[in-house]
Amino acid sequence: MLTPDEVLVVGRIVSVHGVKGWVKVYSYTDPIENIFDYQPWYLFDDGAWREVKLGGRRRQGKGLVAGLDGYDDREQARRELVGREIAVPRSQLPESGDDEYYWRDLIGLRVKLDDGRDLGRVHSLMETGANDVLVVRGDGDSLDRQERLLPWTPGQVVRDVDLDAGELRVDWDPEF
Repeated sequence: MLTPDEVLVVGRIVSVHGVKGWVKVYSYTDPIENIFDYQPWYLFDDGAWREVKLGGRRRQGKGLVAGLDGYDDREQARRELVGREIAVPRSQLPESGDDEYYWRDLIGLRVKLDDGRDLGRVHSLMETGANDVLVVRGDGDSLDRQERLLPWTPGQVVRDVDLDAGELRVDWDPEF
């Protein structure tokens, strides 16, 4: 049985498709079809991650649809699959390269200025047209409890990432 630390959620089953038990899949991967590269899938069910196998998959318009082994009825798929998150073992993901990070690795890091002052923790990241943005939330150990949006620009705003120390160093005006 997989623990929550061993899986990474990569998508969600959002509705049924057709009459043969297929489902519409919302993928968090980029490009969205990459979700099909990770096999097997795990669905959270009755307090545990349960393995499921893909019986079929395809792009459908702007989205994705999939058939899962053992589900060949629309109503059964609606009852048992819709709303479930899709996860894969973290071990299936390729190693990140030098100076490359998975978003999941950045979430929770302490964000500190070059002079050591603490801005808080990385709460999440947002994708924008120009660059990704770190959402940093202040807490009881930081300068204040302010939420800040910092551009993910390594070598400019982001000076250093130390995953072992759980810290990210930035060049940023805390008044901004």
